[in-house]
Order: sequence, then C-alpha cells, then structure tokens
Amino acid sequence: MPNLPLGIGVIGCGVISEIYLKRCETFPQIKAVAVADMNLEAAKKRGEQFNVPAMSVDELLTNPAVDIVLNLTIPAAHVAVGLKAIAAGKHVYAEKPLGVSVAEAKTLIDAAKKKGLRVGSAPDTFLGGSHQTARALIDAGAIGKPVGGTATLMLAGHERWHPNPDFYYVAEGGGPAMDMAPYYLTAMVNMLGPVKRVMSMASRAQSERTIATGPRAGQTVPVGTDTHIAGVLQFANGAIVQIVTSFDIKGHKHTPLEVYGTDSSLIVPDPNFYAGKVELLVEKDWVEQPYSHGHGDDNYRGIGLADMADAIVNNRPHRASGDLAFHVMEVIEALHTSAAEGRALTMTSTVERPALFAPGLKTGEIA
Repeated sequence: MPNLPLGIGVIGCGVISEIYLKRCETFPQIKAVAVADMNLEAAKKRGEQFNVPAMSVDELLTNPAVDIVLNLTIPAAHVAVGLKAIAAGKHVYAEKPLGVSVAEAKTLIDAAKKKGLRVGSAPDTFLGGSHQTARALIDAGAIGKPVGGTATLMLAGHERWHPNPDFYYVAEGGGPAMDMAPYYLTAMVNMLGPVKRVMSMASRAQSERTIATGPRAGQTVPVGTDTHIAGVLQFANGAIVQIVTSFDIKGHKHTPLEVYGTDSSLIVPDPNFYAGKVELLVEKDWVEQPYSHGHGDDNYRGIGLADMADAIVNNRPHRASGDLAFHVMEVIEALHTSAAEGRALTMTSTVERPALFAPGLKTGEIA
C-alpha cells in the first residue's frame, strides 16, 4: 500500500488546472508531480507556475511517480484518456461529466474494476462546508422525513462569455443538463440518496448561438441538443424533486436547491460552490444555520481528489466516486431520453450516499 501524499499527474492544462494545482499545495494527501497537455507549451506554462515538470501525455502515463491521473480534458475525451490511464495502471480522477453517455462511462468503470483501480469524478462541491452542513441537518431530522425538493439552473447560455462554446451545444455531450446538472444532482443524491425514476420534457429555443467574446465574436454555433429541460425525479426514499436546467432563460428568482420535509424546509446553497447560506425554516422564519463542517470558506476544488488519495491509502470508499458519477450520468441521460420518448425511465444503477466528513475539520484535513 502506498504512502501519502500520492503523486498526481495532470492531463489537460486549461483554466481549471490552476485551482487543482493550487489545491495540491493545500491538501497534504496529494502532490502534483507532472503536468501534460496536447499543447506542450500550455503544459510548460502551467508547470512553471507551480514548479511541476511538464511532459508529454505518454511520458506522464509511464511516470512511476504518478499514482492518480487527474483528467482535465474536454468531456468528449474524458473516457478515452481515462482508459489510457487505467491501462497504464493509474487510478483516475476526472472533471465532470464522467463521460458523454452511460455506455461510454460504463467502459471506464468496468476497466477500472477489472484492474482493481479507483475512479473518481467531480463535482466535489458537495464536500464543502455548506453542503456537508445541509446533509448533516437532514440526517439529524431537522426537516423531518424528506418529501420533495427543487433544483434550478437557468441561464442564458455560455456563448455570452466563452470564446469557444461549441461543445456546449453538440448533440452528444452538450446541453445544460450534461454541463451543469452534475452539480445539482450530486448534491441531491448526497442529501437524499439514489434516484429511482425520471420523467422530463425538453425544448430548444434557438437553432444557433452567436459568440459574444474573443476572436470568434459574431460567429454562430449550431445547436444540436435540447437547451431547456424540465424533469421530475423520484428518489428511492420516496422524495420527489423538480429539476430545471436551461440555457434559454434571461433571468429568474428561484433558489438553486431546496429540500422539503414533513416538519420543515431547507434552502441549500448553489452547488457550484463550496460555501453559501444554509437556511432552515423555523416556524415562519428562515434562519441561517452555522456551519458544522469545514472547507466552506473558499474554492476547494480538488477536495474529492484528496479524499480519494486518503481512501486509497487507508483502504476505504472514497466519496466523489466513479459509482456516484455514473449514477448521476444515468439520471442525466434519462432526462434526455424521457423527453425524446415521452415516458418515465427507471434507473438501472444505484449508489450509497457518500459518508459525511467528520464535523469541524481544519483546512486540508480529511476524515
């Protein structure tokens, strides 16, 4: 069994790699030992920033110092790169989504299990202080028996700020559910457990999108996927949650997450972040709840990776697991399929709720 810290090899040196490499310095369970990118210059630039050696992808995959490959490539490459890492004998932790389809994602899960290796996946925001606090309140019976909830992600589209938004609108792997629902669904599964059935309807308001910024400003991107999806999720515990994900909405006043119980209701912060107000309905007033858990004061992207490293060494389940990401992936695909076929779908996968962190952990601690 290896010792901590485990060596992290980063493949994909885009914008998101910066915070991950920063957190490799925050969490003592992980240490960045190599970076790689199809664009070697991008790898060199990021490597120089954090004093980490830059190399080719093949060199990284054969580097004995790399225990876990952190896969930060585009969604369409997540499984292909992950399979190469598994074949090289490395554990894999990837950005969301796990893949662009359930069938594709299953090949990664199956390959890892066959070789006795771990798969982990973002999002790990559910491990932040605010979401751990919300989960602890539900577990303690603060709202009574969970009855229902809402999950709302509605915005006007990423072409407003992204210079190359094409992949957000492709037929396979595009759309608001594939892009953003992993945050909302993972948070809900963390609080309520696995989803049992899914029903939805969907539409697309535009056939093309106009890029607003960057060198391609004014160019149009074809829309090959639904961009407004409204669904209903029945959880195995009986709770029924309404979810809306959209790239077609100019503005709204819905909160991101709410959970309703027989005794009270809970407003849960935006699952894109690790912090935010947790509010419990006490009689007729919404009362902000103090955090019971740590890591709620900053962007701790990578806490799931650190937990996975600790779990490997201590031979326990890791929280941001491939099985969790796979279940969420099946729910997302079901939202699209249900809308297309006009029927409810029963999930074939299930997953245990991840264990809560111990309360009151200090920054960098995992338990």
